[in-house]
Amino acid sequence: MFGAYNDGMPTTLKRRMLRAGSWQVVKRAMKLVPIAGSVFAVGLAGYEIKKKGLIPGMVHVGLDVIPIVGATKNVVEIFTGDLIPDKKTLPKVTPEPARRLTNSNEDG
Repeated sequence: MFGAYNDGMPTTLKRRMLRAGSWQVVKRAMKLVPIAGSVFAVGLAGYEIKKKGLIPGMVHVGLDVIPIVGATKNVVEIFTGDLIPDKKTLPKVTPEPARRLTNSNEDG
């Protein structure tokens, strides 16, 4: 049997089995990618909710967990930045040192 794709060399049974086996491995790996992405998103859920707030964080994680939607959202965010912005942080105010109250009636 001569195939057009291998320049006239006969395809051996071993080569066909190797090609079919490698295709099975590739198909299984492709099936694992969405699951791995979902597991990763759930693992970072606490961080995202803390960073974005309760409701926006839950929406962010919920979109990331859905395989096709999460992948699409992440590709869009590469080019546009976060679709769901982080919560605004209040500026930290440092307290002034306590002043000693003096009574004007006391002699000092």
